[in-house]
Amino acid sequence: MSKQTYSVCFCFRRRFRLAVSEAPEDVKKVFEQYSENGIMSIDQLQRFLIEFQKEDKASREDAQKIIDSVKHFHRKGLNLEAFFKYLFGDINSPLASVGVHQDMTAPLSHYFIYTGHNSYLTGNQLSSDCSDVPIINALKRGVRVIELDIWPNSSKDGVDVLHGGTLTPPVELLKCLRSIKEYAFVASDYPVILTLEDHLTPNLQAKVAEMVTQIFGDILFSPGSECVKEFPSPESLKKRIIISTKPPKEYLEVKEVKEKEDGSERDKAGEEEAWGKEVPNLKESHVADYKNDLNEEDEENADDGDKSQHSVAPEYKQLIAIHAAKRKGGLDEWLKVDPDKVRRLSLSEQHLEKAAVTHGKQIVRFTQRNILRVFPKSIRVDSSNYNPLIGWMHGAQMVAFNMQGHGRSLWLMYGMFKANGGCGYVKKPDFLLNSDQIFDPKIKLPVKTTLKVTVYMGEGWYYDFHHTHFDAYSPPDFYTRVGIAGVPADSVMKKTKILEDDWLPSWNEEFEFPLTVPELALLRIEVHEYDMSEKDDFGGQTCLPISELRSGIRAVPLNSQKGEKYNSVKLLMRFEFI
Repeated sequence: MSKQTYSVCFCFRRRFRLAVSEAPEDVKKVFEQYSENGIMSIDQLQRFLIEFQKEDKASREDAQKIIDSVKHFHRKGLNLEAFFKYLFGDINSPLASVGVHQDMTAPLSHYFIYTGHNSYLTGNQLSSDCSDVPIINALKRGVRVIELDIWPNSSKDGVDVLHGGTLTPPVELLKCLRSIKEYAFVASDYPVILTLEDHLTPNLQAKVAEMVTQIFGDILFSPGSECVKEFPSPESLKKRIIISTKPPKEYLEVKEVKEKEDGSERDKAGEEEAWGKEVPNLKESHVADYKNDLNEEDEENADDGDKSQHSVAPEYKQLIAIHAAKRKGGLDEWLKVDPDKVRRLSLSEQHLEKAAVTHGKQIVRFTQRNILRVFPKSIRVDSSNYNPLIGWMHGAQMVAFNMQGHGRSLWLMYGMFKANGGCGYVKKPDFLLNSDQIFDPKIKLPVKTTLKVTVYMGEGWYYDFHHTHFDAYSPPDFYTRVGIAGVPADSVMKKTKILEDDWLPSWNEEFEFPLTVPELALLRIEVHEYDMSEKDDFGGQTCLPISELRSGIRAVPLNSQKGEKYNSVKLLMRFEFI
């Protein structure tokens, strides 16, 4: 090896190994403020945690735990190198590790629920395999609502799960149910809801009832055939399976509606970028078209008297704990609140967008007692997703997503359900539950707080990516995108400058985000590598619920496009609420 080559390699190594010399000036200043003679003692570290990191309940034991995690540096405390290592370590998470901490004793309608759509599909909506594997993966991630389309098998004597009217090869219902029982409570003890799209005859319904009863046994929650006056709480339903469906005739009608809607738009659905299209801006909705479409939608959902009414097997009907509403008449009828019973209503994403224009407050009122499920529009044949905020800001509990997909919208879903210990249930903000003053999603509110974000630096790409992944001849040129996903007034994305040829980029840039509804806001973070001649490369992402974001300097782990945590890639950032 020549001297010149060795010199280049040495310089190259020095630029990807994290060392105390790389520490941002803010880190050095705060260390100096809370240390003495180059050492931060247990008491000084505790004071740093309380005053700077805003961890009001931090104890000496907490400080000792941090010192122990980097104890090979100094016994009596932290030097600057150890302090820097702690700040960049896993122990310094941007979210508090407090497990389930919200009130779980309210009715189910008071929670956002982690919801899947066509949970059995491995890929696209038209030809991918049906399998129990994506169901297992969703349950492992904490998804609490699993959707199954159930149909007679080819011999009409058994039940399969498949996407009707497509080329998707089926999977046996029995296999799906057994996997659900095995994995339902791996990630969370809180209830799993099975939404069944039922296309069965009464004799096959009876078979399903027998299967469900035998497989789930005592964990199956069956309140009887009558609608309940109020939904039970997640706490009272821990480790229980709940069935939600509606009569077969209703599904025949809904299927026709789904096929009609957007039929002319099917060819417009283009492929997403490698990491997904930008999340649609809710402010860009075509309001003028919605009002004209509402009347047509009402006609499409009118009851068709020519269809024969199937009877329902009584033992099957007894299993239904959450009754899905039949959509008769128009929006006013759908959104009526019955004081004597509760139900679930399903709307496609664009139906909700249309309804929100003229019935926003009525939707919020409906979701205070009843459950609203929102599902992707039919042209999303590539299993892409939509902006979930359109559902959440109207109180929709079940914002159903294609979990086997990828992209920015799905990252928001992952972010929302990191909250409340990742249990799959997140308590809705009080303003969405206030029956005395119904929240109007269209009203722009005053700024409640401002989040100040400092992006200091990043590390780990050299270890988690091949050294020529970003550029065959030079180190990468990274930049960070940071912003808010929330109500339209709060949603924005900003980005740092591009730093050329650096495996350890140090941006040291500040951004401020005024928030009118911080309760629904998510912090979006993405890293990309600039490519002058082609599309920029993906370098990591995460999404964090601002309601649980910890103040102070934090290490923010980044994930792959599929939402899987990298081993080493993370950012050092600071969060302040001002």
